[in-house]
Amino acid sequence: MALTGGLLTAATAAPASAAADRAQEIGAEVEAAADYTWSNVAIGGGGFVPSVVFNRTEPNLVYARTDIGGAYRWNQSDQSWIPLLDHVGWDDWGYTGVASIATDPVEPDRVYAAVGTYTNDWDPNNGAILRSSNRGETWQTTELPFKLGGNMPGRGMGERLVVDPNDNDVLYLGAPSGEGLWRSTNAGVSWQEVTSFPNPGDYAPDPSDTSGYQSELVGVTWVTFDPSTGSPGSPTQTLYAGVADLDQSVYRSTNGGATWQAVPGQPTGYLPHKGVLDEETGDLYIATSDDAGPYGGADGEVWRYDTAAGTWTDVSPVAAGSDRYFGFSGLTVDRQNPGTVMVTAYSSWWPDTQIFRSTNGGDSWTRSWEFTSYPNRGKRYTIDISSVPWMDLNASPQPPEETPKLGWMTEGMEIDPFNADRLFYGTGATLYGTTQLTNWDRGQTFTIRPYVRGLEETAVTDLASPPSGAPLLSGLGDIGGFRHTNLTQVPSDTFPSFGTTTGLDFAELAPATVVRVGNHVSESTAPTVNFSTDGGGNWFAGTAPSGAHGGTVAAAANGSRFVWSPEGAGVHYSVGFGNSWTASTGIPQGARVEADRVNPNLFYGVHQGTFYVSTNGGATFTAAATGLPTGEVRFAAVPGRTGDVWVAGEGLWHSTNSGTSFTRVTAITADNIGFGAAAAGASYQTLYSSGVVGGVRGIYRSTDSGATWTRINDDAHQWAWTGSTITGDPRVFGRVYIGTNGRGVIYGETAESGGGEDPGDPEEPGEPEDPEEPGDAPCRVGYRVSGQWQGGFQGEITVTNTGTTALSNWRLTWAFPAGQTISQLWNGSYTQSGANVTVTPATWNATLSPGGSTTVGFLGSWTGGNGSPTAFAVNGTSCATG
Repeated sequence: MALTGGLLTAATAAPASAAADRAQEIGAEVEAAADYTWSNVAIGGGGFVPSVVFNRTEPNLVYARTDIGGAYRWNQSDQSWIPLLDHVGWDDWGYTGVASIATDPVEPDRVYAAVGTYTNDWDPNNGAILRSSNRGETWQTTELPFKLGGNMPGRGMGERLVVDPNDNDVLYLGAPSGEGLWRSTNAGVSWQEVTSFPNPGDYAPDPSDTSGYQSELVGVTWVTFDPSTGSPGSPTQTLYAGVADLDQSVYRSTNGGATWQAVPGQPTGYLPHKGVLDEETGDLYIATSDDAGPYGGADGEVWRYDTAAGTWTDVSPVAAGSDRYFGFSGLTVDRQNPGTVMVTAYSSWWPDTQIFRSTNGGDSWTRSWEFTSYPNRGKRYTIDISSVPWMDLNASPQPPEETPKLGWMTEGMEIDPFNADRLFYGTGATLYGTTQLTNWDRGQTFTIRPYVRGLEETAVTDLASPPSGAPLLSGLGDIGGFRHTNLTQVPSDTFPSFGTTTGLDFAELAPATVVRVGNHVSESTAPTVNFSTDGGGNWFAGTAPSGAHGGTVAAAANGSRFVWSPEGAGVHYSVGFGNSWTASTGIPQGARVEADRVNPNLFYGVHQGTFYVSTNGGATFTAAATGLPTGEVRFAAVPGRTGDVWVAGEGLWHSTNSGTSFTRVTAITADNIGFGAAAAGASYQTLYSSGVVGGVRGIYRSTDSGATWTRINDDAHQWAWTGSTITGDPRVFGRVYIGTNGRGVIYGETAESGGGEDPGDPEEPGEPEDPEEPGDAPCRVGYRVSGQWQGGFQGEITVTNTGTTALSNWRLTWAFPAGQTISQLWNGSYTQSGANVTVTPATWNATLSPGGSTTVGFLGSWTGGNGSPTAFAVNGTSCATG
């Protein structure tokens, strides 16, 4: 999950109602799957990694589990992670929540995953054990008679699922929800409850929570073996188990799990997040907290149990009564150096997480950082985020906080059992690691880096692919989203101001104009609406109507106005960039809104089966067609065709008259809809949808206006729930972008030829002839009409310094040839007197160094014609054009 977690509920949307009585039906055929290559749009992590598990007998065999994004295997050769659960389909979406993972120490090709996302009714299915004999390339499934909670409270505890290191046909699973302890004796094929286990756990974070999310019992949280009490081929006799119980939480069996007893003298009052045995010293370490985590925890302790002597010792790195405001987790021991143990202050959010290390069994500890003279901190580490530069989260914290942070929610930490210098640990946003860990003990600095290449774990809320500029803009849960200028390179910055983007849009005829809305993931009063006039590269905040946040938003085709349907308020519209908003009339609160892609005055909305239309820029709406789905819908207007709208949601409906009536396309049950470049020879944009055709769920494409549909994914590439958002690329035929709930943005490409033009696309102005270059012109000016409609247009002017000295406080002048008038301009200021226009820069682009350039955009009006100016001057000196 991204950062602090999203809760998937949309996959169980109510069935759609029938279409309007007047709707016609269009049949369609299903064609065979096309040849597609699938990849992730590079983001680099972005979500909580609760655990990393190293195989104990084969070096470099490492697995990571996530709470909503599946499981991964480490590929040492290229230092990347391989996703293992992309085969999980729509109906089994909960299997991408991995509650625990276990790698077989006897037969390393075997790996097991305990899967299921929620133990309440948000996930309709029971949990399952997935088992693989080829390191996760393929899986077999054993369904369990209860649910598992990969995204529930306590998901950082563990591991719940373990393989007996002596008899690897024996596995144990600690279950939540009062289901106790379970065992398999046939390598995970079948499971039986260990009825002799005395305590299934009685702790729930909030028993009064009616949703069931906080009121479910956390259960049995980890199992640990003492390998010395068994022999190869025979079950290990001594096992320890942790239980979410504040009174008796640690249990032991000395007869191979036949009977169990609470370990005498154990600490009370806390929950055991981790239990790890140092097999060389015989010490069992317990990391505890007063909360199940992974967010909360105001206190905790670390204990050492001498398994030979039967004695407990409090070895907490921070003593009771001192500055201990966090719980402990992330427990790991160094298998190369007995007595070396590490833990984290997983719930220390301010000023940072903390990591503790002891080389004498916990008798004394050192810290990863400590205060020198407050608020300054001395650190044993440096953090290099050059591979994932957005990890600074656009933050400018005040000391003692820093960016990037060492982490938060640091529940999963593991020292490589073969390499004492390598450490991996998960945070709420990434997987960090180092290969210089023992520098710590020598008083030398070690470097921490993100290790997330291939591990993509964001929840995608919206996607947009403009016709110019960056090929993709993404809206994400918790980390805002990105402007993706290169699909294979991690972006440098996240979108600013608020954490979760719920909606974004660009102006079709002026694609540099972008708007996004969303919600905060932490306490903030900043407006939850942002605008960009350079295609998402830079953003500025608008104001928000009282109580408004989240929801959906639409940009007029020319970028002149915006319509916002927020949570917490009714639908509003703004002329300009959100400095003020006016309530729209005629449309109910909670409607989903979109803009026509040609006519800047046309906006649309859908709510509870009724389609709404505004012909005056969102000021007033009128109910149009009825009989559309009453449940969850996504809809979109086709670029280049005014009034052409598709509505998806348990079906697919099409209108060519601005929603006055709709025709149902019966052959696909669509959950979303998107458009991309037309196929070669086609006269209509390519359609994309996540849906069902002929009873088969998949990602589908139509190149003939919905008459026939081709499945373009296969059963190995399903990515669980893909209902949030989908879009094609208007510049590349066949390329499609898919939003997932935990696997980031997937994009597919095909080698098929394409490139058909949509005749409805607005005509691009012709390129003017290049005039002769002035002899020593110190500047060049390029003028372009980027969008035009009856009576209005959008233009761009790029000023380039071609001289040898800087242009400071430049002043650009020209004369319009046909009486055009500018109504709005960005990236500078303007005055106009008759045909004559003067533009001066903003503060940030006031100086153009030699070779530097800046682009000014504007909206204008025309009557008789819209010819381009032919002469420009900067600071009174004529410029070259073109």
